[in-house]
Amino acid sequence: MTLQHIRIELARDKEHPAGDSSHYYEFTAPVGPDGHLNVKAWAANRAVCTVRRNAPGEEEEHGHLIHTGKDWRFDYDADGAEDDEPLFKLDRHLLTVGEYLSVREWDGKVRTFKVTRVTPLVR
Repeated sequence: MTLQHIRIELARDKEHPAGDSSHYYEFTAPVGPDGHLNVKAWAANRAVCTVRRNAPGEEEEHGHLIHTGKDWRFDYDADGAEDDEPLFKLDRHLLTVGEYLSVREWDGKVRTFKVTRVTPLVR
């Protein structure tokens, strides 16, 4: 298991036929050799499992990748779940370049993102 720095960018959809590389998440996560997240490694490294969110016309946000026991989320404050952005079945998805992930963003819309980069975390 290695901590990886992962970038996902908005995939093509009806509103963005070419996708949008300026709408992205960059996050750190423990990824096993099989390409899946490792919950035990996350628990041991949760402080460094951070996320940065950028979307056109919005302020950049910083938070953490969290595991709630049943799902994975991007969390931007420790006060509650109202700002959390759940990742759809992240425990089943591969975190490898070219794969797709879905995120329910702050506005309630589920958007699809493409994994564009996975590199070992350099400390």
